[in-house]
Amino acid sequence: MKVAFVTDSGCEHNQQEMKALGIYSLPLQISNGSETILELEDASIEEVYKRVQAGELMKTSLPPLGLIEELFADLKKNEYDTVFAVPICNGLSGTINAMRLAAEENGLTFICMDTYVTAEVQFYCITLAKKLYEEGKNLDEIQTILQAVIDSASTLLIPVDLNHLKRGGRLTPLAATLAGLLKIKPILKIDKSTEGRIDVSEKVRTLSKAMDKAIDLMIANGLNSDYELVVAYVLETADCEDMIQRIQNRVPGLKPRLIELISVVGCHTGIGCIAIQYFKPYKEQ
Repeated sequence: MKVAFVTDSGCEHNQQEMKALGIYSLPLQISNGSETILELEDASIEEVYKRVQAGELMKTSLPPLGLIEELFADLKKNEYDTVFAVPICNGLSGTINAMRLAAEENGLTFICMDTYVTAEVQFYCITLAKKLYEEGKNLDEIQTILQAVIDSASTLLIPVDLNHLKRGGRLTPLAATLAGLLKIKPILKIDKSTEGRIDVSEKVRTLSKAMDKAIDLMIANGLNSDYELVVAYVLETADCEDMIQRIQNRVPGLKPRLIELISVVGCHTGIGCIAIQYFKPYKEQ
């Protein structure tokens, strides 16, 4: 058996960086309607956000079908018989289905883990899968280990720019106006319980209360010092740094990291969004 490990740019790293780890990756697409760029290949995360900040309404989509087909055909030519994929979740993108179809067309066995999220969890799972395989674990064992990580994972988003959500059609004009007047901050969630789709978890008055409520939700979901946690920013870091301090005060021993939010998510949530992703990493028994 010859196994190729495959992901996409939702894992926060470009093709060259993933290739250095022995993993194949495909770039997701970002478009303003007249121009399409390949995420992390044609523009950095910051460059994309600068365009969002300038008022461009950016939409996202799965990697170009031609690139998916080309990669899987090349894998077949190079005598791979199995693809182990950890792409962006099915609730946010059609990437999984497109990869599955390309695998079938090329006679490749297709094994896919839906993380129900993206970003840090996606990167962790694909790199862990390859590491475990190289250490001699079989694919069934690897799927079981990754599923435990996925089951523990969740992402919370606190968007600050409600007008951006309105422009993107994710919030009605009336709801955006009322939320602004009442200083309502929605807390959005994406994980297995939402089937990988962005859903409203809570609506809280003021950003400060939303940040504290988000921590309440995470602790209720099992967050402790054994977890990995990142706080991701969209251009602006001050609120995210505040969030990290609040988390450390509530969960002693936890060591949150500050990162940039991957652009295929931040394009939809807007500038200033606070994103928190956490999961329980694998520990070998």
